[in-house]
Amino acid sequence: MNSRLKAAATLVLAACVASTSFASDATPPAKKSHKKAAATKGPSVEDQIQQLRQDMQGQINQLKEDLANKDAQLKQAQQQAADAQAAAAKAQQATSDQEQAASQNTAAVTALQSTVTDLKANASSLAITVSDESSKIRKEMESPEALHYKGITLSPAGSFLAAETVWRQGATGGDINTAFTGVPLDHADAAQMSEFQGTGRQSRLALKATGKLASATLTGYYEMDWLGTGITSNNNQSNSYVLRMRQLWADARFNNGWDFSAGQGWSLATETTKGLQRTSEILPSVIDPQYTAGFVWTRQYGARVTRDFGNKFFVGISAENAETLNPAGANLPTNLLIGSPGTGGGLYNSTANYSFNLTPDFVAKLAVEPGWGHWELFGIGRSFRDRIYPTAAGATPYNDTVWGGGVGGGFRGPLLNKKVSIGLKGLWGQGVGRYGSSTIADVTLRPDATISPLHGFSALSTLEFTPTPRLSAYINYGGDYIGRNWAVDPVSGKNVGYGTYDTDMSGCNIESTTGGSFSPSTPAKCKGNNKDVQEFTAGYSYNFYKGPKGTFRYGLQYALFRRDLWSGNGGVTNPGGGAKGTDNMFWTQVRYYLP
Repeated sequence: MNSRLKAAATLVLAACVASTSFASDATPPAKKSHKKAAATKGPSVEDQIQQLRQDMQGQINQLKEDLANKDAQLKQAQQQAADAQAAAAKAQQATSDQEQAASQNTAAVTALQSTVTDLKANASSLAITVSDESSKIRKEMESPEALHYKGITLSPAGSFLAAETVWRQGATGGDINTAFTGVPLDHADAAQMSEFQGTGRQSRLALKATGKLASATLTGYYEMDWLGTGITSNNNQSNSYVLRMRQLWADARFNNGWDFSAGQGWSLATETTKGLQRTSEILPSVIDPQYTAGFVWTRQYGARVTRDFGNKFFVGISAENAETLNPAGANLPTNLLIGSPGTGGGLYNSTANYSFNLTPDFVAKLAVEPGWGHWELFGIGRSFRDRIYPTAAGATPYNDTVWGGGVGGGFRGPLLNKKVSIGLKGLWGQGVGRYGSSTIADVTLRPDATISPLHGFSALSTLEFTPTPRLSAYINYGGDYIGRNWAVDPVSGKNVGYGTYDTDMSGCNIESTTGGSFSPSTPAKCKGNNKDVQEFTAGYSYNFYKGPKGTFRYGLQYALFRRDLWSGNGGVTNPGGGAKGTDNMFWTQVRYYLP
């Protein structure tokens, strides 16, 4: 600004000097007036310049003063603008703060409303939960599903009261439990008479105790009924002593898949439905406590170890109580010791026979559940031993040991949205008769009294229907078979062993008579060994009620039996000598199961 003022002043001064020069260069006036002009002489150029300078200086000063005022006004305007801008920024910030505050308030209000809504929902849910818990507590107090004692859960599930009947076309002289090898031959006396029996002895009491640890589940189980009989209790298949102990075992199942168990229960060879776990055994849906022909099982002492691999693959081994069914056959030697009846002072039945077992029975099993059905493969290893007393003079007694066993397998799977189930299971081997439901025979003897295990086969097919939750029906067909096993005694020339061809079978198809008058007795000339027992079974059960108060059930079962003997020498009246027994049987049941 100062430089522009200086330039303006310089221009004004130059203009004044120029005008003075022009004035001095003008044409001089006439002489007659020269004096007059001299008399009236004005200020000199220097004075004018000085005056001009003063004027210019005044103007410059005025311009400086104006400029200073303008600078002051400009600064004031700038300050005002800055203040206004600051005020605007402050106002904008305040507006932004207010908007943010308003947004926060809106969010807070929204959150508060959501919280209030959640509180209402939680309050409602809490009220429902409290109501449900109250109902649950009231239900557990009034009708508990299990009892709790020091961290252990006690449950009577599996207990029931039963009222059951059986009618047989041919009498067996038995109760509701059928002796399959006791089915009378067609021409036997008992086959001409029917029988009816009613009983509540299959009623059952059960108690399961469960304790859960961080790494394992501990279980103890006891199950009993009244189907035992003191004079017939034995170790053959179910170890059923009075008061009949069906099952009594303890189990430790770890979270990593290992499972350790010991006590009396179902053999590892028995079919299961959930891996290899105890209590998941699946039994034929029948009323007969002996189940059905072809069913593979025992219920005895056993210690087992199993392993679960991801709920898909399962393996297990067990050592189980052994028992050799007495050697069966014709013309068997007697110079041996294989067992004895129970003795006084002991706990075994004095009218039954108990083998002197070398080892327990060993069972190994694997199961697979790939997504459809349950599949099994198992093997059984058995030892048989007797002590032989040779008849030759001076011969020394010695122990004879023979090994036997078998392999088996099966499957069970659902169809039609689990309304139909199909299953098939079998066992084949040497000396496995006690594992078939008919318990026909395990071994026979050679002429020198050495043991020879019998070839056996058991199989069972099952078809089950569940059209409604209340109704279930079933069809079973199965059988147990024992093959011939004999040799010729070089001394007597007779057949020795099982299913011999020289057995007199001439009386099998004749009802006994003596001297022309009727004399009831078992045919004297019909001593052939059992070849097989076959059974066809059909039945249903209907739940009149199933709920928190338990289950009230009615059931009906029909069975057709056929028992065949090995043919022998039938003589003139009966060439070939084959004999059979057929029987039709019906069962009814009414049961109340504890919840």
